Amino acid sequence: MLLKRYEEQNLLFNSNFTEPAGGGLTAYRGDLVLTEGEVADASGRRKPPTASVRQAVLLAGDDKLVLAAGQLDELAKLPLFVERYAADFAPDMQAVFFVNNIGKPMQLALGGVTFRLLPLEDGMVWNELLEELRLEKSDLKGQSAGEKVATVCAALKDYKARGAEVALEAALADTIEVKHGGRGPV
Repeated sequence: MLLKRYEEQNLLFNSNFTEPAGGGLTAYRGDLVLTEGEVADASGRRKPPTASVRQAVLLAGDDKLVLAAGQLDELAKLPLFVERYAADFAPDMQAVFFVNNIGKPMQLALGGVTFRLLPLEDGMVWNELLEELRLEKSDLKGQSAGEKVATVCAALKDYKARGAEVALEAALADTIEVKHGGRGPV
């Protein structure tokens, strides 16, 4: 099973859940490693990853990803995702990433998959994904967490993405600078 292999390779962290989603699929929500942290000690434990897909939402069969969604701090990290995981992409994989440093929606073809990229400075990927797909709580009522991810994947098949299709170089040239405001108690 693909997600089990990722877990054994320590590519999943800050996990919310990994569970069956029906139809031979397994769902995962948590973070996904793009670049591993350096080795921290003699027993091989690693420091936190230096790059990751935050709040990742994955749906996988035995050996292929059928859904990949999450948040990237910057668009330049998308090629890291493709480089590391492209061998596991299903031909019809649904991919939606919320990216901090883009100012408008766009579509980008990489690794044989069209990535739908949406700007998001701050927010929860799962909530934004449901809103983007116009899924209501009633659409997910009575489903397990894994089945909810499968419902999102099914809804993405009919989703009409906003934004023009652009080349990676043009997209990288059109990024914006993001300034995060102060957070915490006043």
